[in-house]
Amino acid sequence: MKNLKSIIAVAACSLVSVAAAQNLKSSYFTDAHLYRHEMNPAFGNDQGYVAMPALGNLNIGMNSNLRVDNILYNIDGRTALFLNPKVSTSEFLSGIHDKNKITENLKIQILGAGFKAFGGYNTIEINARQDLDLNIPGSLLRLAKEGIENKTYDISNLNAHASGYAELALGHSRQINDQLRIGAKLKVLLGIANLDANFKKAQLTLGENEWVGITDAEIQTSIKSMKYEIEETERGPEGAETTHRYVSGLDIDSWGISGFGLAFDLGAEYKLDKNWAFSASLLDLGYIGWNNNYVASTNGERQVSTDKYIFNVDEDASNSFENEADRLMEGLSALYELQDNGDMGSRSRALAATMNLGVQYTPDFYDKLSFGLLNSTRMAGKYSWTEFRLSANVAPTNIFSASANMALGTYGTSFGWLLNFHPNGFNLFVGMDHTLGKLAKQGVPLSGRANVNIGINFPFGH
Repeated sequence: MKNLKSIIAVAACSLVSVAAAQNLKSSYFTDAHLYRHEMNPAFGNDQGYVAMPALGNLNIGMNSNLRVDNILYNIDGRTALFLNPKVSTSEFLSGIHDKNKITENLKIQILGAGFKAFGGYNTIEINARQDLDLNIPGSLLRLAKEGIENKTYDISNLNAHASGYAELALGHSRQINDQLRIGAKLKVLLGIANLDANFKKAQLTLGENEWVGITDAEIQTSIKSMKYEIEETERGPEGAETTHRYVSGLDIDSWGISGFGLAFDLGAEYKLDKNWAFSASLLDLGYIGWNNNYVASTNGERQVSTDKYIFNVDEDASNSFENEADRLMEGLSALYELQDNGDMGSRSRALAATMNLGVQYTPDFYDKLSFGLLNSTRMAGKYSWTEFRLSANVAPTNIFSASANMALGTYGTSFGWLLNFHPNGFNLFVGMDHTLGKLAKQGVPLSGRANVNIGINFPFGH
């Protein structure tokens, strides 16, 4: 298999296969929603609660700034990838970005509870968390679609990050005075897996007489009981081939704890008067120290250049355009052959922090209605994003509350909503920050954005 083509195919498919989840931002200004403390630890509840195991706060979905219907097309009644020759190059290129971003922040609550004590409101959670970030340069997808042309393709900034860890979170919030409420959470983290892949430099110049490729890439992996899989292949001119050994995958014997860390959530809410309230929070301020760091790298810049490819317009010739193009791609694949450098020792990696800033207005004419504006910004270097969400929130009875909202940000626009049913002793909520819209045949939302959040909990006390 040709490594270069594999990279392009995997990167493209990633845009349509990622499942993502996050805190339900549509619930930020809905007082009766039990999990507002996930977005601001200063928020408390009027009642305690016990979550149904694994179903107290379940969220699944996807998030990308690239529409799925620009990657998958309906060709003669069948779903086809954009590489299909019946998809025009101009049609495909009109829908991709210079930087195509995907982010996933999955949190599955295994156990959770909240209760009043110690002069405030307290929460206990055990969560399984997973983070995934991808940056895919548009030039990589352009190269895949255009094929061999006399152009320079800068496919630097092809980056990926993935981590999985368990979290024990203890939260406390309390009223300082009539206007100010503050809160914090302490999180103990058990690292399971971490991977960072960075193509720091990757450039292909395809000219009339010479082809030149330069790359500088590195992968760092922290997983207990793993090693890199090694593959061998013969490359070079006929009769003078040399053996190439390179990393082709991961071999994981077993999963276990491979790191430890700490993190904090901090939050505050200030009620100016009966109409206006302001809030702010910083989430996931912390890090995980990983015990091992297995590195695969090009070990600096690697260059491949050649002028030995001579194309023949005769399709039946041994050096036809198709055959020579395949050999060229095979030669350029050497750019992406990473060497196994072994375990380079422990390392620490900061979590991606999130900042929430909110302002809420409750009109005099109906105090069960409020309007809110929330800004959420994820601070994660090259994987950062931001979003503004304007919402209308209503709680007409003691057993029902709802929210409807519109969002605009890094990943475009979306419509969100929440329905929250909370009679005595039972709480059921369902909501979406990004309404599904039209789906592909495989059930993937064509917009590239969606999430569904549902939870079942059992409140107690008053």
